[in-house]
Amino acid sequence: MTDPTRFDLDDRQRAMLAEMGVRVWWPQGIATPAEAPLTVPEPPVAVHAKSGAQVHAPPSVPKPRDPLTAARPEPVKGQVLPHGVAQMDWPTLQATVAECQACGLCRTRRNTVFGVGPTRADWMVIGEAPGENEDLQGEPFVGQAGKLLDNMLRAIGLSRQTEGRPEGVAGVYIANTLKCRPPGNRNPEPLELQTCAPFLQRQLTLVQPRIVLAMGRFAVQSLLQTSEPIGKLRGRVHQVQGVPVVVTYHPAYLLRNPADKAKAWADLCLALQTVPSA
Repeated sequence: MTDPTRFDLDDRQRAMLAEMGVRVWWPQGIATPAEAPLTVPEPPVAVHAKSGAQVHAPPSVPKPRDPLTAARPEPVKGQVLPHGVAQMDWPTLQATVAECQACGLCRTRRNTVFGVGPTRADWMVIGEAPGENEDLQGEPFVGQAGKLLDNMLRAIGLSRQTEGRPEGVAGVYIANTLKCRPPGNRNPEPLELQTCAPFLQRQLTLVQPRIVLAMGRFAVQSLLQTSEPIGKLRGRVHQVQGVPVVVTYHPAYLLRNPADKAKAWADLCLALQTVPSA
């Protein structure tokens, strides 16, 4: 059986990886593991205290380092969400989010990402966490993922515009599960999702949507309080605070996996069929 850790691939293996879109790369000027001489350092020698015999101590193995450790800020101690989030109006809620320091994400964010769209809307879209572009602009779903989302919404007659929407186009309020960007666009951590949840719950209450479209694994699982994958949650209607919820893939995922756009379209159609009539 071929050792998967070796890089001395033959021409056939390299061709197979190329077909899969996997590029085999090694820095120029540095010998590959197959070419480089293998040198094993001599283990340290100790002398047994009683017999005087030489004892070779086992070489120390460095502990693997979590590549995200440096990107995870330490929690801010002594900070909690202010009381009364469930009773806040829109201006108070937005100001509270902007000043929030309840978790360590406040140390690395540029802007909080509150939400966008009409504050009373029949539709509400809930995404995962802000990315780099969202962190810079303070608005959810911008960049290429935002363009795809806007196209998806436009296809079913929706727009995030607060004013000046074309006739016959309904408004949609868009928010994220997290209001701050995790550094390096890493996955949200459970404590961060839990800390930020009251803000989203209050937004949901204030918007009073007739349908919620949850996009992406972390948004779906946090909103529905489940660990089931999206594949098992799609195709059926869920309930949160008495509001029907349809789940689908995140636009960023669809950009990487365009074959699943057909499934996302089916989810939009399900949402259209589910939304109660006015």
